[in-house]
Amino acid sequence: MPRTSVVTGSASGIGKATRELLIERGETVIGVDVHDADVVVDLSTAAGRASLVEQVTELSGGTIDAVLAVAGLATPTATTVAVNYFGTIATLEGLRPLLAGSAAPRAVAVASMASLFPPDDILLAALLAGNETDALARAAELEAGGEELGALIYGTTKRALALWIRRNAATDAWAGASIPLNAIAPGVVDTPMTSDMIKTPQQREAMAAMVPMPLNGIFEPRSVAYLLAWLAGEENAHLCGQVIFIDGGSDVIIRGDTTW
Repeated sequence: MPRTSVVTGSASGIGKATRELLIERGETVIGVDVHDADVVVDLSTAAGRASLVEQVTELSGGTIDAVLAVAGLATPTATTVAVNYFGTIATLEGLRPLLAGSAAPRAVAVASMASLFPPDDILLAALLAGNETDALARAAELEAGGEELGALIYGTTKRALALWIRRNAATDAWAGASIPLNAIAPGVVDTPMTSDMIKTPQQREAMAAMVPMPLNGIFEPRSVAYLLAWLAGEENAHLCGQVIFIDGGSDVIIRGDTTW
C-alpha cells in the first residue's frame, strides 16, 4: 500500500522538494503551509497547530505513516521561535497518535547546522522548559537588541529542537511505540529562505567563512529531500534520536573530535 506522509513547509524550499519527491515515488502527501497547501495553517499560533491536527486527521482518515516537520523561519523575530520550536513540537506530538495505525511509522524534523553556534542561554532555557510565553518575550528582547542579538534566535531554536529530539526519541512515546524519531541539520541550502543571504559572490564568500562547506558548497533542496525521504521511509527501522548533518562538512570543521 502507498504510504501517507505529512510534510510541513510544503509550499517552498526543502518542504516543497520533499513533497515532490515523495509524490514521484507514489506516496500520498498531505502538504501543510501558510499558503498553497492541502492544509493551510499558521504554526506560530495555538489555533493553527490545533487546526493542523484536525485537518490532517480528516484528510488521512485517522492514519498516517510519516511526519516530516520541515516548516521553519530564519527571521530574527519571535515568530521564528513560535514556528521553529513550538510549532515543530506541536506537529510531532499532535500527529503522533495518527502514526499508531501504521505498520512502519516514522517521524523526522529539520534542525540546522546553526545549532552548532553559541545560543542565547536565556532563550534556550525557556524553550527547553516548554515556556512559550517566556521564550517569545526573550526573543522580543533579542530582536530589539539589534542585529547581533537578533541573529541568536534562529540557531537557538534549532539547538533546542535538536536537544528535544535527543531527549524524546528513546522514550516510550516514540521508541517504545516503534516510531523512529530523528532530525537532520542542513548547511546552507539554496531556498527562498536563504536567497537574500547568498545573492552575490561577496555574500556567498561571507557565508562560506561562517559556514564552511568544503564538500560541494551550497546545494539544492532536492539533496536534502532524499535524506528526509529515507528517514521517513520503511527502510529506516532502527535510527533513534540522531541529528544527521547534511552540511558539506561544516560540522566536521566546527566540532571535529569534540563529538566524541
